[in-house]
Amino acid sequence: MTPVRLYRARVFSPIADPFANDVASSYVAYEDGYVAVDEAGRIAAVGEWSSEVAQEGDEIVDLGRGALLTPGFFDTHLHAPQLEMIGSYGGHLLEWLNRYTFPTEAKFRDPGHARKVATAFFDELIRHGTLCALIFSTIHAEATDIFFEEAERRGFRGIIGKTMMDRNAPDFLLENAADSHAQSRELLQKWHGRGLLRYAITPRFAPTSTPELLERAGDLKREFPDAYVHTHISENRNEVEWVHQLFPEAEYADVYDRYGLLDEKSVLAHGVHLSDEELDVLRARGSRIAHCPNSNLFLGSGLFPLHRILDAGVVVGLGSDIGAGTTPSLFTAMADAYKVQQVQNVSLSPFHLWYLATLGGARALSLEGETGSLEVGKSADFLVLDCGATPLLALRGGRASSMEDLLAAFIFIGDDRAVREAYVAGRRVSF
Repeated sequence: MTPVRLYRARVFSPIADPFANDVASSYVAYEDGYVAVDEAGRIAAVGEWSSEVAQEGDEIVDLGRGALLTPGFFDTHLHAPQLEMIGSYGGHLLEWLNRYTFPTEAKFRDPGHARKVATAFFDELIRHGTLCALIFSTIHAEATDIFFEEAERRGFRGIIGKTMMDRNAPDFLLENAADSHAQSRELLQKWHGRGLLRYAITPRFAPTSTPELLERAGDLKREFPDAYVHTHISENRNEVEWVHQLFPEAEYADVYDRYGLLDEKSVLAHGVHLSDEELDVLRARGSRIAHCPNSNLFLGSGLFPLHRILDAGVVVGLGSDIGAGTTPSLFTAMADAYKVQQVQNVSLSPFHLWYLATLGGARALSLEGETGSLEVGKSADFLVLDCGATPLLALRGGRASSMEDLLAAFIFIGDDRAVREAYVAGRRVSF
């Protein structure tokens, strides 16, 4: 047999959707387990450790019981250029965009600034355990190119798109629809399917898009049906009303649908205020929702109706939504998702939350066949979490009586210090 590298530690991985299956059958957990990684960076075996596991020529990496091996996290919606404005105080969505977002994004016409932020951005994602993300850039093609370059340099699994925007924003951030289409097409041809990278056609949202721009975005999708579509929907009630004024003949989801922008590779951020009719459209098209609880709370946008969305048959992943989201941490995203449901009289277990941040996120990004769980044949994309990373985590984790309780400790008091190592395709990625 071909030699493998054996990582020995506690092991936990979702393997099925706990919202649709019995929770007990939705994961695997081993108190003294291992993950075997072959030379191609794929998972060769997972299971309970025994003296018979290692074969001649295998390399054993014994991480100890203080380490937990788990799939890497998936951030299904965030804005790379907004990292530097994270935690900016005050305002609801539309006010916040004008006060902070647009002036910040204008700075990305400078490639030097873009490169500085891109370096810091991927440092932060990987340091917090995010190994795959769906990412907004700005309207600037060169800045978008730089974000792709930095993702490729790190070995990060990224889906990135140049923002398309031609109205209802400051003049210094507006483009014409033809140029937006041409630049997006050039970037798509260069980066989509290159290694671990993919391209997302990225109209910011309906209010900043003329019908011509949406038509050009739809042209790209028709020409490149395998490309992703990444945009926003129904985040804020004032935004929804604004869309009704701009497009009086259609509901919000229908605006995207009429231009051919909805299918199973379409990820729409937020979806807090969707109508039943819109949910029917999203289900029929197979489109996904990125739930961003931290930013929804920060901007006062509303409480996401998770079970209503899931019961409608729409796939949901978790997003940080930097920079309205105040941290890139998916630990915090899980904790906030829990709290948002708690105040709606719905209790999510740590298994539900961890699924949303890992295999559920992979499913939202149509990558569940390749990654998202520790299963044989999948890419070896995983984290080594330190159960004693902080004094409080060591104290709390030390009394954990089950894997469920240990996961809860990470979710509610874990942070970037808990991420000891990160691997994508079997290769350690640096931060």
